[in-house]
Amino acid sequence: MKGKKMTLTAKIFTGLILGLVCGLVLYPLKEVPFIKDWLIGFGFDLGGRIFINAIKMMVVPLVFVSLVVGSSSMGDIKKLGRVGGKIMGLYLVTTAAAITLSITLAVLINPGLGLDMSSLAKGEYAIKEATPIVDVFANMVPTNPIASMANADMLQIIVFAILFGTAMTLVGARSTKIRNLFEEVNDINLKVVEMIMNFAPYGVFCLMSKTFATLGYTAMLPILAYMGTILLALLLQVCIVYNGLLVGLAKLNPITFIKKFWPVMSVAFSTSSSNATLPLNMKTVQEKLGASKEISSFTIPLGATVNMDGTAIMQGVATVFIAQVFGVGLGLQDYLMVILTATLASIGTAGVPGVGLVMLSMVLTQVGLPVEGIALIIGVDRILDMSRTVINITGDAVCTLIVSKSEKEFDEDIYYSRKEYVSDIEEIA
Repeated sequence: MKGKKMTLTAKIFTGLILGLVCGLVLYPLKEVPFIKDWLIGFGFDLGGRIFINAIKMMVVPLVFVSLVVGSSSMGDIKKLGRVGGKIMGLYLVTTAAAITLSITLAVLINPGLGLDMSSLAKGEYAIKEATPIVDVFANMVPTNPIASMANADMLQIIVFAILFGTAMTLVGARSTKIRNLFEEVNDINLKVVEMIMNFAPYGVFCLMSKTFATLGYTAMLPILAYMGTILLALLLQVCIVYNGLLVGLAKLNPITFIKKFWPVMSVAFSTSSSNATLPLNMKTVQEKLGASKEISSFTIPLGATVNMDGTAIMQGVATVFIAQVFGVGLGLQDYLMVILTATLASIGTAGVPGVGLVMLSMVLTQVGLPVEGIALIIGVDRILDMSRTVINITGDAVCTLIVSKSEKEFDEDIYYSRKEYVSDIEEIA
């Protein structure tokens, strides 16, 4: 009888532990020429840089294609304009709230203080002169979209992709072929990301080994502080933002929601994928929580593509953490740019494991921070990804209930019924 195949999560976690142990063992020997020049300086550095470059490689194609697919998936804009406007407004508000909350917590907790990685960065990362805010908004509209992609100007790419996808929706049936092409290219992009993530255990091992062989035990406490800040932000997003919206806008009991939605959360946590949780999420909001089938069939799949509050929280904390680790000061305009970029980028964050790191590299580039900072957090990201996915799908359900209630297509009797659906997990999983 063959043993059970090891999951990618388990492999990445194993790579994290082995890399940590290997780095700490080598730390006292880091000045030995062979270890310094060949093991750390060549082997670990090469493996880690290949993995980081592979992530950076996918930023532009993934963001552009995913955004086009996401913004063109709304169907008939005239028919769904009201519902689409409500749900998109809620998704953007909750995402902006999530990243604002995460940045605020990170600035207060300062998880990156006490760790100096500036010597590991490739190049100089001085504080940039602030760009006038009027130029920031004016420059969001590209004069040459191809040049924007070549220069990885992410805000311009995001704006062009949303306009392009919306135009495809307005054109209607005549754009079916190009829409299908973009969907196929998006599937290919996601498959490439999946291939890169299959290399993740080895990349994580190299990155963690180099980090701890260079920095020793000093890196452990900041990483734990980083993880704690994200988990606290995720918890507050549910308790304050989601529960507040349920009570304030929908006049619903949030405790009832949590009790009935818990099975969906457990599936999201175990799969780390909003898309994998999609069938159970739709079934639950319709049959257990009383949302309209017509509305939820539109809002839940859309949310799995465009609503990534948990990922936005990670990006906010990670940006502040990496800035502190590399000694780069961020001003108010930089934080506003992070909020704007991450909120818009959430529309292009596909609901599959590992894509959040690609989006993070985009946000870091936008505010001039070293992408090398991902090396320190990537080892624990897979663990946090499971928790982030729970927040992502919970936000989809909460916003769907609010829109359904506002459209008077909500069954409150179902919401407060005591019927249990324990078998749903077994049915979907």
